[in-house]
Amino acid sequence: MPELPEVETVRRGLEPALDGARLSGARVHRANLRYAFPERFAERLEGATVLRLERRAKYLLFHLDTQEVWVTHLGMTGRFQVIDLDGETVPLDGNYYHAMRPDPKHLHVQVLAEKDGATRLIDFYDPRRFGFMLLLRPDELYAQGWYKGLGIEPLSDALNADWLHETLTARKPNLKTLLMDQTLIAGLGNIYVCEALWRARLSPDRSGPSLRRADAVELTAAIKAVLEEAVAAGGSSISDFASASGELGYFQHHFRVYDRKGQPCLREGCDGVIQRKTHSGRSTFYCPVCQI
Repeated sequence: MPELPEVETVRRGLEPALDGARLSGARVHRANLRYAFPERFAERLEGATVLRLERRAKYLLFHLDTQEVWVTHLGMTGRFQVIDLDGETVPLDGNYYHAMRPDPKHLHVQVLAEKDGATRLIDFYDPRRFGFMLLLRPDELYAQGWYKGLGIEPLSDALNADWLHETLTARKPNLKTLLMDQTLIAGLGNIYVCEALWRARLSPDRSGPSLRRADAVELTAAIKAVLEEAVAAGGSSISDFASASGELGYFQHHFRVYDRKGQPCLREGCDGVIQRKTHSGRSTFYCPVCQI
C-alpha cells in the first residue's frame, strides 16, 4: 500500500494540473471501487474549481469551490495519470523509473481539467479496486472516524523531539508499534518506520518508556530525513505504486534495512546481519547488533 511519501509524490504531481483548475467534465466507468461512488459523483465534480490540493496522512484532499472536498485514497494499486489532449503523458520533474502503461480496463474515473488555457485529462486507474473516492462537506470530513482520529503529520513542526519523547514514554508498547499507531503519527508506514529506527540505532523492541531524550532527538531527525528523501525520490515502488506521471519512485534502491533479511548491515563498522520479525502483524527488518 502506498505510504506517505508515495501519496505526497502524487499530490505534487497533480498540483500543476489541478491547483486552480476548473473541472469541465467528469466520467465514471463503474459503480464502485472499494465503496460505491457518491451519488451524482461526476455531476457534482463538473464545473467545480479546485481551490487547493492537500494531503492528510495517506488521503488526498481536493478542496472545491462548491464547498465540498473530493477525498481519494489510493488503496493498494490506485494511480492517477495526467494526459495532454494529444495523448502524451505529462512529465514530472525528478528521477523516476518508468512504469508500464496502465491497462485501459482498469480506468475507472476521468476528469477534464482546464487551467491557464490548457485542458488536460486526469485518469484514475485501480486494478485491485481497494481505493475509494468520496465527496464530503468539510464538517462531514472532520466527523469521519477514520479522519478525526488521525495523529500529527510527521513532516510538520508538530513532530519534534519534546513531543515524541513525552508521547512515547507515556505508553508501554514497543517503539515499532507506537510509531505505526496512526492516532499518534499520521501516515508513517511500515517501510519508513523500519528505516527510521535503523538510522536512529534503536531496536524496534524497545519499550516506549525506555526512550531517552537523546534517543527522541535522533529518532525525530531520522523520521523526517527518511520521509523527505523518499518524497524527493518519488516514493518506493516495491509493488504497484506509480506517480501522477505514470512513473515509479526509486527510493527502494536506497533501503538500508527494509526487505534485506539475511544481508549484511550497511552501517559502517557493523558486522550484523539484518533480521526480520513481526510486530502487530507487520514485518519488521532490523539489525540486532547496532540497533539497541
